[in-house]
Amino acid sequence: MPFIESAIRFFDEHYQYRLNQQTGNRLDENGHLVIYPSTAVETFKNAKNPTDVIAGLIAVLQQMLDLPEELASAAKKREWLGILNRVPPLSFEKIDGKRTIAPAESWSHVQNVEIPQLYPLFPFRLYGFGRPDLQTAINTWRISVYHDQHKGHVSWHQGNIFTALLGLTEEAADFAIKKLSDGPHRFPAFWGPGHDWTPDHNWGGTGMIGLQEMLMQTNGKAIYLFPAWPDNWDVEFKLHAPFKTTVKGSYQNGKVKIEEVYPKERIRDIINMKA
Repeated sequence: MPFIESAIRFFDEHYQYRLNQQTGNRLDENGHLVIYPSTAVETFKNAKNPTDVIAGLIAVLQQMLDLPEELASAAKKREWLGILNRVPPLSFEKIDGKRTIAPAESWSHVQNVEIPQLYPLFPFRLYGFGRPDLQTAINTWRISVYHDQHKGHVSWHQGNIFTALLGLTEEAADFAIKKLSDGPHRFPAFWGPGHDWTPDHNWGGTGMIGLQEMLMQTNGKAIYLFPAWPDNWDVEFKLHAPFKTTVKGSYQNGKVKIEEVYPKERIRDIINMKA
């Protein structure tokens, strides 16, 4: 907790200090931080209010506010709520008449191939099944992410995770096959070269995350099974979910079998997307 609190406090205090240096004010006209100068991941340079940073602050602060009393006092939660209220909102833009998530409020130039527009989807999960406005995130993947290189499957690229979380089954399956195929070297899991080195562990790491998201996603206590799983792929699985839960089952010849849920009462939280 001391580390988490210090990280959050840095953003709150540093950017109030920077704006005060520039304008004499500590917050903007709406009472929000102005996160500038910054960058949206490593890609959108000289960014103001980058989407990945804002999504991260919102996600972490909301989870801090949900902590039980034995881990977080009422005074602490008042402090954190004050910071959350100062976090600026996400930025959006219309492209081809459709609402999409913008990478930042503004930026000077692009210099890399990451997709900060979808960090509110992963890793910060402000969008997803059971959450509002999933269509905006789908629009963002289809329209706002404008360059094929950004959508590549090599190394750390997260297209397989994004498409699984968006329920885009065909795309997620294609990414999974490309991600988890054998590497070109003596050992099958020696992937690369990607952007940096060989063997590239990021290749398998993102591949496994995406595969699990195809099989199971969660939102609070809700457990969504097969949210992006192809109808013609058989599978046996045992996966961990929040609240110290495990789910064991299979999908064979188009039929779902839930073999074991622990603890047993969590079975009522399962939503079978193949039903």
